[in-house]
Amino acid sequence: MLGFDVGDSEDGAFWTAFLRSLKARGLGGVQLVISDAHTGLKAAIGAVMLGAAWQRCRVHVMRNVLAVVPRGNTEMVAAAARTVFGQPDAEHVGEQFETIAAMLGRQLPKVEQMMRDAHDDLLAFAGFPQAHWRKIWSTNPLERVNREVKRRTEVVGVFPNPAALLRLAGAVLVEIHDEWAVASERRYLSGASMKLITDPTPQAQEVAEPAALTA
Repeated sequence: MLGFDVGDSEDGAFWTAFLRSLKARGLGGVQLVISDAHTGLKAAIGAVMLGAAWQRCRVHVMRNVLAVVPRGNTEMVAAAARTVFGQPDAEHVGEQFETIAAMLGRQLPKVEQMMRDAHDDLLAFAGFPQAHWRKIWSTNPLERVNREVKRRTEVVGVFPNPAALLRLAGAVLVEIHDEWAVASERRYLSGASMKLITDPTPQAQEVAEPAALTA
């Protein structure tokens, strides 16, 4: 956990200030940001995290897509879209995306357009090691954190001010941070698997790939 704050999720000024505060504390070398598609947050990422790719949560994209699909076709569309993420490498991911978008477009042109509009943001994960894909193509790990924060804060109900909320939420996040830092089986991405990015040599891959399976 690098930071947390209380603010409006759609407020671009809040997100810009928050991301800048992380950089001011020393955050650097960010290659990928994974988030929901809040307009203010996306704009702040583009303004502050220069050079970083943005991965839009695949779960949220598909939820939006399925919302415009006739009920009788939802299972078919969902199953077809999942095949994009079941490919072995970036080249096949791109090819399968084109195949599925074109196939669905013959019957559901709005779905094809939505998929093509989200292409770059949805497939950003493919530019990173395949061993990391399941961890970076959605916000699921963050959603689990949010659920724990919500569970603990609902007991209180109403907070007198943002500082009170920050104290409780901060305590919850410190617990989660410690679990990730100490318990190797709970690590988000292991140090060894990160060598696939920081030292992309064959020797580093031999060391990192086995660890990445349990990161």
